[in-house]
Amino acid sequence: MVSFEPMELSDYQKKALTTALYPNQGNNPYYPALGLGGEVGEVLNKVKKIMRDHGGAITDEYREILKKELGDVLWYLGALATELNLDLEDVAKANLEKLASRMERGVLSGDGDER
Repeated sequence: MVSFEPMELSDYQKKALTTALYPNQGNNPYYPALGLGGEVGEVLNKVKKIMRDHGGAITDEYREILKKELGDVLWYLGALATELNLDLEDVAKANLEKLASRMERGVLSGDGDER
C-alpha cells in the first residue's frame, strides 16, 4: 500500500487528479458532480445501516467503511473543484470565513444561503 504524509488539500487535489479517468476530463463538471452525489448517497446508506443494524453505535468496522466512503466523496469533490478551476484550499478557507462571519453576526443557525 502506498503511504502518504499529511498534506494540504491542494496537494491532495493535485495527486487525486492523477487517477481521474472520465469522459472529456478538464471540460466536464457533470461527471464528478454526479459521482459526488452518488458517493454521498453511499455514505448516507452506510449511516442508515448503522442506525438499523447497530442501534446507532458506530463500530470500528463501520468507522473504517465510512472512512473509505468519505475518501471517495473527497475525491469527487476535488475533481469537481478542478473542473470549476477552484482550489480545495480556497474552497475550505472561504467556507470557514463564511461560517465565522455568520457566528459573529449571530446567524449561524437558520435558513438561507445569504445569512
